[in-house]
Amino acid sequence: MRTETPWGPWEPAPLAEVARRFAPLRTPWWIAGGHAIELAVGHSFRGHADIDVMLLRRDQLTAQRTLAGWEWWAADPPGTLRPWLRDELLPPEVHDIWCRPGPDEPWRIQFMLDDADGDEWAFRRDPRIRLPLDRLGRVSGDGIPYLEPQVQLLYKAKSRRPKDEVDFTATLPVLDADRRAWLTETITLAHGADHPWAVRLRSQG
Repeated sequence: MRTETPWGPWEPAPLAEVARRFAPLRTPWWIAGGHAIELAVGHSFRGHADIDVMLLRRDQLTAQRTLAGWEWWAADPPGTLRPWLRDELLPPEVHDIWCRPGPDEPWRIQFMLDDADGDEWAFRRDPRIRLPLDRLGRVSGDGIPYLEPQVQLLYKAKSRRPKDEVDFTATLPVLDADRRAWLTETITLAHGADHPWAVRLRSQG
């Protein structure tokens, strides 16, 4: 799927290619975004304009080492791209990195940086919300690590774009009671009890 952006076209790398490139890493990483939702659901159900890999902020330089020879661009808020220099530690407000093999190539992989405090993941939008790092993700039958679907939905709850609504609806049947309860509690904490997803989760028990 190829899409155009003001900063050049996106042509996301296939999931299998991303998994192959990151398999040698000794620091944790997870497929995130819509691909993580599909891995949890067990099948593909929509197109994807990009592919996301989540890293802990403290491991951010592994992106550069993994994609040696690629270009890395940091997404500086509120919406500008700038080159990410080799061995530069990005400031806390920068969470997204766009990568491509060269200046004439489309963007292929997006990195998401997330926070950790020791052995705990901390939700960057509300650090009261935490999880042990060993409960942050799962591994697919093909050996691909991916973000727990309820964690990914917590991130998606802020914007609720049409694709996020599709992902939420598709994921509900595969969430067990504990994951539903966690998602209900965290959405309520971060966005209020009247958030439509929190209301829907409570209504379905």
